[in-house]
Amino acid sequence: MKIAIDAMGGDYGPSITIEAVSRVLDLNKSIDFELFGNFDKAKPFINKFNLQNTSRINFIHTKEVVESNDKPSFALRAKKQSSMRLAIDSIKEKKNDACVSAGNTGALLGIARFVLKTLPGVSKPAICGVLPGINKVTRVLDLGANIECSAQDLRSFAIMGSVLSKSAGGILKPTIGLLNIGEEEVKGNDIIKATAELLAAGDLNYCGFVEGDDIFKGTVDVIVCDGFVGNIALKAGEGAAKLLSGIAREEFSKNLFTKLSYLFAKKVTSNLKNRVDHRNYNGASLLGLRGTVVKSHGSADSVSFQKAIMVAVNEVLQKVPEVIGTQLAD
Repeated sequence: MKIAIDAMGGDYGPSITIEAVSRVLDLNKSIDFELFGNFDKAKPFINKFNLQNTSRINFIHTKEVVESNDKPSFALRAKKQSSMRLAIDSIKEKKNDACVSAGNTGALLGIARFVLKTLPGVSKPAICGVLPGINKVTRVLDLGANIECSAQDLRSFAIMGSVLSKSAGGILKPTIGLLNIGEEEVKGNDIIKATAELLAAGDLNYCGFVEGDDIFKGTVDVIVCDGFVGNIALKAGEGAAKLLSGIAREEFSKNLFTKLSYLFAKKVTSNLKNRVDHRNYNGASLLGLRGTVVKSHGSADSVSFQKAIMVAVNEVLQKVPEVIGTQLAD
């Protein structure tokens, strides 16, 4: 398997992406990489992690980089030789099996959609991420790719989320919930109600409406919503996690007694932090494309970016785009 890496993407670029690649190479002998980026900027980190002589990495030098503030249309039109664009091009050309980038989300989605095209039956690709829950993790889509969606779009999201949960998550019959402002059938706008009818009439394991708090309860395996709602829910969850972490840190550092109490609660707080640590859930899948593309969080560290790489690896192994295409055709 060979994975294309946009080495320049994200807040930290090669310092993070190359360290993550180094870790994956050490742990997985069957995975090779093609890195796209500015070689002069990447070389110090290639040397740092002793990757200069390995045959398992091919580095493609690029002068252009898609910046975080570049508009998708500008990145698509004016940066055809950027590390992001060439990495995605390599998927279409069958040189690599998947692409991972921590770069500009809008540009990544726009370029991937233009270059790879959508699967038959998909009018809009969706961003699907994994969020932690009390009982289990939940896959949520769309997390920001599409502000406006029709009932047919949301139905295709449900199919894609179900396939990913089954293929990559190992769940035999994933439960599907439709995000709404209440569980009652009379709640929601016309699009939500129409989507509910489509899902109820299909053969997915549709469980009905769910609310915002169900995202982190683990009530269902897959939650479907439009990108506007999904992105707000995602950012609200990240903000809540930071709030709780900040409050806990403040309370434990108030005085000598609270500092001592932290020593007794250290294992518990460590386990809690690990369960909600966004780094453990990094790697959002761009579903509905004729290829595997995974978006890493822009502020990811090397551990987090490594997780995103493994998300891509798992999707390639499970042939997720092909399975989604078959499911949609059926």
